[in-house]
Amino acid sequence: MSLARLASVTTPTAHLGFGLAAVGRPGYITLGRDRDLPAERTVEALRERTHQLLDAAYAQGVRYFDAARSYGRSEEFLADWLRSRTGLDDIVVGSKWGYTYTAGWSTDAERHEVKDHGLATYERQRAETDALLGDRLDLYQIHSVTPDSPALTDRALHARLAEYAAERGVTVGFSTSGPSQADAIRAALAVTVDGEPLFRAVQSTYNVLETSAGPALAEAHDAGLTVIVKEGMANGRLAEAHAPDALRAVARETGLGCDAVALAYVLCRPWAGVVLSGAATVEQLASNLHAPAVDLSDEHMDALAALAEEPRAYWERRGQLPWH
Repeated sequence: MSLARLASVTTPTAHLGFGLAAVGRPGYITLGRDRDLPAERTVEALRERTHQLLDAAYAQGVRYFDAARSYGRSEEFLADWLRSRTGLDDIVVGSKWGYTYTAGWSTDAERHEVKDHGLATYERQRAETDALLGDRLDLYQIHSVTPDSPALTDRALHARLAEYAAERGVTVGFSTSGPSQADAIRAALAVTVDGEPLFRAVQSTYNVLETSAGPALAEAHDAGLTVIVKEGMANGRLAEAHAPDALRAVARETGLGCDAVALAYVLCRPWAGVVLSGAATVEQLASNLHAPAVDLSDEHMDALAALAEEPRAYWERRGQLPWH
């Protein structure tokens, strides 16, 4: 199933996807993980939790699933699930390269991942992804491109990515992070190989607290890219336990959870093709998937828009979140 075919999915949750960042490894920066995950975060315990979430997401109409080489064993868990659930041919699978997981299944490692956008890392990690996901991979993204990333200027890398897309039918995309996401998006839109745009998808952070990438994402959408939104819950900062008062007020008025309201705010953007849930429990996922049912008035949208932070302040706070 090609990435473009997501547009033909007609389930109520067609514009929601499930990301494995929070459950593919024992440590991550999402708030509340001490409550959400098993006390013993063995490989098998998180494999079982991941499969439960994938089953629940698929049963409720989710068709896009997002992993990465640096999300611990996320690709492995996803590949296991795909092999054990035969006949699921309507799923779109995305993964990413560019970060290497280095925590060794520990929650208190000095470094959890190392970034490298060089050609050698791409070749190594693509082989690792191919070994696990094979022809089930639909979208391969450069992980967390910033304006200074060599991935934006490395013509040899661009050629290899274009070859991979042509040979395998895989969509090539990129994700972004940091306070200069808009600059990275616009720079990536200018990358071409043989006169044709290289990237056909972009995944960026966008939520009620961090909206700075919005105009650039609209430009990407207008240029024909599929826009995937990550961190719509701001790494747990918009969940009920940590939500700002204005978000809580809108949730009370709509009768749905803070998480559903936060994701609904993103779904309202006409350029948002897929909005990811990063749920760690089946209950969280079910609540997230109520987002399409949230009816936000103009007053609600204005109240939520007022929560936006200055991008550097947002990313500085994100950078201070501990790995739980």
